[in-house]
Formats: sequence, C-alpha cells, structure tokens
Amino acid sequence: MKRLFLTIIISIGLFTLGAKAQSNTGFAVVELFTSEGCSSCPPADALIAKIQQENTGKPVYVLAFHVDYWDRQGWKDRFSDHVFTERQQQYATWLHSNEVYTPQAIINGKTDFVGSEAVKMHSLIARELQHSNQESISLSDLVIGKGKINFKYNVVSPKRTKVVFVLVQKDAVSQVKSGENRGRTLGHVQIARSLASVDLNSSKTGTMQLGLPTGTDAGQFEVIAFVQNANNGVITAASKLSTNI
Repeated sequence: MKRLFLTIIISIGLFTLGAKAQSNTGFAVVELFTSEGCSSCPPADALIAKIQQENTGKPVYVLAFHVDYWDRQGWKDRFSDHVFTERQQQYATWLHSNEVYTPQAIINGKTDFVGSEAVKMHSLIARELQHSNQESISLSDLVIGKGKINFKYNVVSPKRTKVVFVLVQKDAVSQVKSGENRGRTLGHVQIARSLASVDLNSSKTGTMQLGLPTGTDAGQFEVIAFVQNANNGVITAASKLSTNI
C-alpha cells in the first residue's frame, strides 16, 4: 500500500470540488476494527453497512479499519494494514484498556464496545448527534489525476490536536477461501485503505495528497478527515469529501 505524504497541489488534476465545514451541531465518527479472518466480525460489518445506509446525508462518518493480526490464522485479509493495528493499539492506551479485539467499535474516539452490538451503536450515535460543537474542519479544492487525490484543509481547533485523513473505499466483496470464514462471501463498506495525519501545532491550513490503490477508480473512494486530541483520542470535528463527481 502506498504511503501518504504532504505535497503542494500539482497542476495535472482533472476535476475540482469542495466540502463545507461541519456546523456546530453534533456528529459521530464510527470506527470499526475488523478482519476477514475473524468469524465474529461479519455481523459487525453488516451493522456498519446498515448504519451507513440509515444515516445518508447526516454527519455520521463510518470507517472500517482491517487489522493485520488475524492474517496468520489461515486467511490474509487483502484490506489489512499494520498501520490500522497500530491505531487500535493507540486507542488501548487512550482508553486505558489492556486489550485489543475484533470487532471493536469506537465512537468519536471516546467510547468503545463490541462492534456487533446494534442497540449500543444506535444509542451512542444518537447521543453524539445531539451534542453541540465549536470546532470544525473543512475540505476543499479536490483535484484527481494520475492515481493521486489532492485537496486543501482548514481547521478551527486548539493546538493540542491533530487532523487525521483516511482514504475510504466505499464498498467491496471478498470470497474467503480459508480460515475461520472459509467459504463465505463477505461484503464490506467504508473500508479504510490508507491513513495520514498532520500535527496542528504549526499550521491549521494546508494541502494533502493521498495515493489511490493500484488498479482502482477514484469514483470508488471518499476522504474522511477528523480532528483528534493527541492526548486522549477524543474526536472533536469531522468532515468528508467525495470523489464521485
């Protein structure tokens, strides 16, 4: 998987569009740590697909991070990345937990639970949508060309935070041939394909470039960005930018 890096927007782009900053109403960033190698994960994957469908047009940002520690159990998840495992391990520190597990869901960086628990998922999302918020992030000037996505960001937030950018593939299907889910056809939504972050101590505006996975089309993706407290993991603002023009 290509690593992400900061760069100045180059002039080879094909399309441009923008995303407005989040308002001061509530939002919910739903992170699911999952794996195709885990037999307990398909119900959680199905739940976030339902959440994604139910909340179309609402400030609910769904992200599926496929961890890599199940890859040695007989099936290598093609969407797994050790960077996502490291993110989950960072949450264990932030949440004062002694373990990581799948499927684990985390809402706005501050509450975790088993990712297949539908009642809790719906309840926590509803609670977060009711909160007011004074911080914001906006994404704009999207440019797509030659396997790259370029865009600008602007953040209103205290200096102790960072902004996290996730390139998300909207959906995919896998035929699992071995491991705990052998013989199953697994559907996925909102699959994290790459991750980058910027410390906001120096500048709250800038340009980001993300590389598209080889052999994919830009229309399959969107960018989700959120502001996260570097000390405790709490997410305080979020926004997204679609590549489907």
